[in-house]
Amino acid sequence: MTKGAPKDDYDDAALHVRPPKAAAAGVPGVLHGLRDVFDQAGVRRGVRTLRILNQHGGFDCPGCAWPEPNRPHTFEFCENGAKAVAEEATTRRVGADFFAAHPIGELATKSDYWLGQQGRLAMPVFRDTDADHYRPISWDDAFNVIAEELASMDDPDQAAFYTSGRTSNEAAFLYQLFARKLGTNNLPDCSNMCHESSGAALSETIGVGKGSVTLGDITDHAELIVVVGQNPGTNHPRMLSALETAKQRGARIVAINPLPETGLRTFKNPQKPSGVIGKGTPLADLYLPIRVGGDMAFFQAVNRALTEADQRTGDVLDHAFIEQHTSGLDDARAVWRALDPADVAASTGLSQRQIDAFVDEVTAAGSVVVCWAMGLTQHKKAVPTIREIVNFLLLRGNIGRPGAGACPVRGHSNVQGDRTMGIWERMPDEFLDRLGAEFGFDPPREHGYDTVDTLRAMQDGRIRVFMAVGGNFAAATPDSERTAAALRSVPLTVHVSTKLNRSHVVPGRRSLILPCLGRTEVDLQAGGSQVVTVEDSMSTVHTSQGTLPPAAPELRSEVSIICGLARRVFGDGDTVPWEAFTADYRTIRSRIARVVPGFEDFEERLAQPGGFVLPHPPRDERRFPTPEGRARFTANEAELIRVPEGRLILQTIRSHDQFNTTIYGLDDRYRGVHDGRRVVFVNRDDLERLDIPDGAPVDLVSEWSDGERRASAFRVVAYPTAPGCAAAYYPETNPLVPLDHTAEISNTPASKSVIVRLEPTPATSPSPTSS
Repeated sequence: MTKGAPKDDYDDAALHVRPPKAAAAGVPGVLHGLRDVFDQAGVRRGVRTLRILNQHGGFDCPGCAWPEPNRPHTFEFCENGAKAVAEEATTRRVGADFFAAHPIGELATKSDYWLGQQGRLAMPVFRDTDADHYRPISWDDAFNVIAEELASMDDPDQAAFYTSGRTSNEAAFLYQLFARKLGTNNLPDCSNMCHESSGAALSETIGVGKGSVTLGDITDHAELIVVVGQNPGTNHPRMLSALETAKQRGARIVAINPLPETGLRTFKNPQKPSGVIGKGTPLADLYLPIRVGGDMAFFQAVNRALTEADQRTGDVLDHAFIEQHTSGLDDARAVWRALDPADVAASTGLSQRQIDAFVDEVTAAGSVVVCWAMGLTQHKKAVPTIREIVNFLLLRGNIGRPGAGACPVRGHSNVQGDRTMGIWERMPDEFLDRLGAEFGFDPPREHGYDTVDTLRAMQDGRIRVFMAVGGNFAAATPDSERTAAALRSVPLTVHVSTKLNRSHVVPGRRSLILPCLGRTEVDLQAGGSQVVTVEDSMSTVHTSQGTLPPAAPELRSEVSIICGLARRVFGDGDTVPWEAFTADYRTIRSRIARVVPGFEDFEERLAQPGGFVLPHPPRDERRFPTPEGRARFTANEAELIRVPEGRLILQTIRSHDQFNTTIYGLDDRYRGVHDGRRVVFVNRDDLERLDIPDGAPVDLVSEWSDGERRASAFRVVAYPTAPGCAAAYYPETNPLVPLDHTAEISNTPASKSVIVRLEPTPATSPSPTSS
């Protein structure tokens, strides 16, 4: 047993519920974050790490992608950022003795929390065919296993290369180069499961698939900030500081979400006396408890109200902007005029008075920013919903001027950078042309598999090699049983990881785990200590450099692993200088500068404190690189989610003690849940209607055209979520999400709108783990 790690999985009987917190962060948040750091890394090592977290010349937080201010605070991190650092800087190790003592069959019964708490992976390990243990393997032998399996393929498209958003720009660029040199565009990534819908909608409507605001737009200029389908207090906690700055400047904030979230009620900034001994800062001026999936109908109703008000007064819309920069308004107006108020009310769960209150906020504001996250992107109608938000912004000219614009808030710290570097199964020909010209080959042009299609290909036996750099594919994807079966059917799975996770215990017929350096650690290569780069949620590119000694001598950087594999696959005579790339990452950046637009003079611009901002034509010059050169209003048909009697719409959410599939602990303090995770939040009126007592044990059963799916042994928690809706944590509820329940256009799993019923848990049901 690894020193300091949990002795066994948590006991569901210990779970208890208290009233939700009234304020976020404050001294308790600081103490919880520091406790984890000091427990896992020790005081001296912990302090050494935290003092350079998110600082100029330090390392970028391995958590969320919220940008750093130009002048970061001395302690520019949040509670969950500290926990992420704790798990990476931990002194716990997973080595040969651990794998000898724990067969894979036993590890598969453990919870995601237990697996993550075992510590850092210390050496490459290999699971051979039919073996129930991983065993140590040398790096050379590991590369040989992969190369031989790749060589045995009939077609390069029998390989798929997955990427997590923690991968650096340098590693991502080389990874996509390796895949395309091999001959495939099968580059699924975590964007496929989160903001793919945002990219699709924004690319179509404004010509750039990224947000159009800077941090300064929020802190210094916006008069109204709309936070919709997002819980920044848990998922992007440093955003609360930006909202507090805006609020104290006089900005108004509206929160639109099925659950009231503590972080948007009151924020106690631990960096200020008012957050330590005072009452904190109330943030949201208006809270709208929208029904799950009702956001498109809401913004359509708002857009109709704005256009009707303009017909009366002539001064509500920005007519000059619309005339000069947009197209398609008449078609969008026709949809708005045809709205049925009864359908709007049924879709949103809001009264006309609540909608009118929001319209009043909008018309009183000179500049508006709309922020959103997974609460919008993981629905069947996610892309049309975000297009409707763009309609809303265009009506009053709220793109391309200070304090206004679209702000999709990304999760993983470099998920946006990965896409910029070419991690996408559908990169445009212009990028492929430049890549091919730079490295002297003809990249494949046929589009590859995204994440969902990769799973389908696995099921059909069309994937022989699945390689993942970072992430936790098995726990992040939907339809857990089908995902596990798909992974187990692959002849070879390869996971480049820092810690043990669910994906390692549902291995392919053969499987490798390759341990890599983390963000906190020194990356020493032949050319000296290396720096990597990342791109944050607002298109700022900056450096990241760790200072801790590597957790184990055998760890390699992601760049070194990719280049080592490429040398083995392509041979020493390959025209790509893989060895030089490993030795000095500046040589990689010089190639990025010639291939990726916006990275000219890459190395010189990195020397600026805080890095540099990539160009964004709609934001910078109100130029919209769509085919017609104008921003597009779109006509979007809403679809009412019809819920059968006795059912609820379930959305999957994060606990405060997790980041994506990484479970830091078992408390969701803000929602009042302690020592457990298998809970389902349900409106008290719905519990009375369904005749289910608060605290009752239930199974969650989802209903789909191909049958039912079940997640067992949850406890009901009465909570003020929107009527008719429920919420529960993932990955525990991922088994309920059908693989084919995806968003139109983006193919993102629709995890935020699953029809379920609650059934009493049989008394004999075991306490299950995530699987």
